[in-house]
Amino acid sequence: MIDFIDDLRALKEGGQPGVLCIVTATSGSTPRKAGTKMLVLAGGTSKGTIGGGAVEHQAVEIALQALEKGVPFTRHFELLDDLSMECGGAMDIYFEPIGVVPWLYIFGAGHVGKALAAFTPSFGFRTTVIDDREGIFSNWNIPDTETLSGNYIPFVDNIEYGEHTYIVIVTHKHEYDEQLMVACAPRDYAYLGMIGSKRKVAEIKARALDKHHLNPEVLGKVDMPIGIPFAAETPAEIAVSILARLIDIKNKRK
Repeated sequence: MIDFIDDLRALKEGGQPGVLCIVTATSGSTPRKAGTKMLVLAGGTSKGTIGGGAVEHQAVEIALQALEKGVPFTRHFELLDDLSMECGGAMDIYFEPIGVVPWLYIFGAGHVGKALAAFTPSFGFRTTVIDDREGIFSNWNIPDTETLSGNYIPFVDNIEYGEHTYIVIVTHKHEYDEQLMVACAPRDYAYLGMIGSKRKVAEIKARALDKHHLNPEVLGKVDMPIGIPFAAETPAEIAVSILARLIDIKNKRK
């Protein structure tokens, strides 16, 4: 039996996702028995085998779905009835996503963005901070964060969108906030939030509908004004409000 301990450790340390597939129960004639394992990586490659053939092919496809969902589950396979395999038994396979880390993109490295980035790695978020201002990161001293410099909009297409994607928009200009929100809103994400006063948010929402023709349902998913509402005033307090929202969304998706 293949020992996956080193492989799992490498996935975790490298921030790379994968799915551990474990045969938990069998009945009748099956290609492999309970305890057999297979590791499926994000690209669909695998290490180990749970028996080959149709059941393994389908297990790889389901493993990739598990990677998107980010939650473990068990599937039952009737080898003859469901997969036309001659051995004719049945198998239960447990799918456990490994190394799936929520990825937070913070647009804006100002006071709020910096305060938020100081918190999020400790709460399990892979954190990338993006800003277009020259030299903004020259004195950046926040550990466990990635920083990217350049115009905001081109970065929108480089985001790894999906069920583990979190986006916070807190730039230094309202026009940038609006552009980024409109560009990101139709994408696939777990969370998208934009900073702004109630008045400013109302103006941006109106333009998003009338000028940018954003779907009302799509627009309704955006958290703006961003964060859990309480009497926050300082950048650190606003960051706590945003952090609370991020944690709430992340934990509810488990």
